[in-house]
Amino acid sequence: METKQQLLTYLKEIEAWEKDQKGLYFWEKLGRIPFKILDKLTPKFIQQKIGEVVNELGSYIQTGGKYLVSEKAIIKRINKFTSYQHVESIEDIRKLPIKDMINISEQLAKNRAKVATVQGASTGFGGIFTLVVDIPVILGISLKTLQEIAIIHGYDPNDKKERVFIVKCLQFANSDIVGKEAILKDLSKMQLNNHSSEDMIQQLKGWQEVFYTFRDQFGWKKLFQAVPIAGMIFGAFANKSMIENIAETGNMLYRKRRIYEKLQSIEMQNEIPPHEINQEP
Repeated sequence: METKQQLLTYLKEIEAWEKDQKGLYFWEKLGRIPFKILDKLTPKFIQQKIGEVVNELGSYIQTGGKYLVSEKAIIKRINKFTSYQHVESIEDIRKLPIKDMINISEQLAKNRAKVATVQGASTGFGGIFTLVVDIPVILGISLKTLQEIAIIHGYDPNDKKERVFIVKCLQFANSDIVGKEAILKDLSKMQLNNHSSEDMIQQLKGWQEVFYTFRDQFGWKKLFQAVPIAGMIFGAFANKSMIENIAETGNMLYRKRRIYEKLQSIEMQNEIPPHEINQEP
């Protein structure tokens, strides 16, 4: 659909975004409060709820658990917004123009951010007691958003490899500079499609790191959200910004994969002699 030059232009935009991720804004630096301090400020029943989230995240990687999204619902959304021919499967989605993938994923991100905003405001109203509800729900919204973005770019979350990639995206969105650089290296290896099953197992063993970065990022956000009434405003803002950040990360990293695969397809076509392209098998 696109020319090689168009794809390279998209790729440069993503590479520029990756460079921007190397800097941490003031609020992000503030968010790196040592969790030992937060531990002392956080009641035990909330810590127990956070512990349950650890198990849920591990279950998601292994089986998808309760977080798997409906492929049919996303395909319906894609057909509503794409100018391409009728889409019926993930294989069809892979043929979509990058431009359509960008438009659809950006619309999705806005919708999910609105849902997260309402969620943060409603749970922030009750302070620390309703905060227990917000923690697993915002994780669910995060995973659902990333899975939908995966499908929009032609990747199937039912594949364990994709669930690992999704969790890595979640980790990237909540990591510091050093963590982001390490994760980009991991994701680059996954893009090459030359990893063995043993490599995948190694990736799975590191899933707990995602939770720790996710937990630390919650830090000051959830601490302020624990204040009754005032927590409505802060909860809405915190959840909205979190989902926007996660969606942006997923969109960029999945788009990068799709661009590389389209470029690879163009290179393969160029290697075939012109007189052989239309030959009957």
